[in-house]
Amino acid sequence: MTKRYQNIAESILGRAGVTINGSHPWDIVVHDDRFYRAAITRGVLGVGEAYMDAWWDAPHLDEFIARVLSARLNEKVHDAKSSVILRTLARMLNYQSKRRAFANGQRHYDRGNDLFLLMLDKRMNYSCAYWEGAETLDEAQEKKLDLICRKLYLEPGMRVLDIGCGWGAFGKFATERYGVSVDGVTVSNQQIELGRKLCEGLPVKLRLMDYRDVRGTYDRIVSVGMMEHVGYKNYRSFFEVANRCLVENGLFLLHTIGSATSSTLIDPWADKYIFPNGMIPSITQLGRSMGDLFVMEDWHNFGPYYDTTLMAWYANFTAHWDALREKYGERFFRMWSYYLLMSAGSFRSRFNQLWQIVLSKRGVPGGYRSLR
Repeated sequence: MTKRYQNIAESILGRAGVTINGSHPWDIVVHDDRFYRAAITRGVLGVGEAYMDAWWDAPHLDEFIARVLSARLNEKVHDAKSSVILRTLARMLNYQSKRRAFANGQRHYDRGNDLFLLMLDKRMNYSCAYWEGAETLDEAQEKKLDLICRKLYLEPGMRVLDIGCGWGAFGKFATERYGVSVDGVTVSNQQIELGRKLCEGLPVKLRLMDYRDVRGTYDRIVSVGMMEHVGYKNYRSFFEVANRCLVENGLFLLHTIGSATSSTLIDPWADKYIFPNGMIPSITQLGRSMGDLFVMEDWHNFGPYYDTTLMAWYANFTAHWDALREKYGERFFRMWSYYLLMSAGSFRSRFNQLWQIVLSKRGVPGGYRSLR
């Protein structure tokens, strides 16, 4: 039976130019024959867990993933029975309900500020950087923050809402550089704790709150890396909140990972180990949800920059692993490495995208001037 699964795996991987125990950096090395059955019968969950268990490796895992996704091999291997169950549950349940939101967010973002302090840039941005003209992660993340501020045409005295504020990186930058005040909301206790310290003395208020509970009106709204946690059943509610909180002549910038295809399924490996109930939206899903609420002024795709960002995070993570090893352990190292390198490969292959979308309520008089 093992040989049968091995033959199937060799045949499928061959379509992407990947050889088992081959000599190329994107080839995989199998250490345990249990890998074959796990990969063929349990799909992406089985492949990911087999990597965590050290049943296989690849000299350049990111390039292996890029080749697999470019060849769309993920569509060839899946657990059909589990897919049917997941689709049924996705229709029946709201995995990103208000009741679940805090547990979903805290399982990822409350792993420990020590991990993110060592992995991210000095401003603690946990989203795609903008590498145009930048050489370092710090420079690229500042360019991203400045690009957002310029796209929103911030002016001194404006009130800004940051939905999914993280550790307050945007709020700190925008208040210091553009003279605005920022209210941010997150569902992570550890983000609130550290974010308030980082923004101390600035007109930045960070609150532990679900986005559906936000009240008040703002001149500008920004949401960076939050939409991936909203879920397709809540996209309309998300945009209704933004519409309710935005002044009539305001602007809303949404920064999100995007998919070319609409799906209601959650990636089983990422759901179990990285982002519980995370879901990547499509153009169709976003368009239907924002519909009559907003005018789309600008849509900017710089997905390849997420590849560069993730590889920079991976370099930081591995460089500082000795300081984290005792707390997190070796299986976590393989899990987190797989997450970062798998994600990098997904953007390198253009399987995933990164969008910045600028929205207005009724259209900017005379037209919106796009910035890059």
